[in-house]
Amino acid sequence: MTVLALLATALLFGGMVLYSFGFAAFLFTALPAEMAGKTIRRAFPHFYLFVMGAAGLAALLTWPNDALSALILALIAATTLPTRQILMPAINAATDAGAKARFNLLHGLSVGVTLAHIGLAGWVLARFIP
Repeated sequence: MTVLALLATALLFGGMVLYSFGFAAFLFTALPAEMAGKTIRRAFPHFYLFVMGAAGLAALLTWPNDALSALILALIAATTLPTRQILMPAINAATDAGAKARFNLLHGLSVGVTLAHIGLAGWVLARFIP
């Protein structure tokens, strides 16, 4: 069970890092800005579902051996839901309205949430080291 918990946590951490620093950055260098933006907009709901699912699974698998890590992973899953359902639509609405200042504020908040999630998942991952 510990190996599965480790793998699920590593999948969460690696997936968030790859998406945030690899895929998103790549799109804006490989595609015209408008197309990259539309592609990112379509991809983010799936990213957030991945984070919720991987964090939830990792929390369940971690629970028997490390309640604190399980709680942190569950917190990642739980805080991703309002990010997906409230913050992401608000970012899209700001973009559609051309409200650059509002977009920058909301996008900065979403980046902060994602970086916090990556940091927390990394911390949980480090707790697997004996």
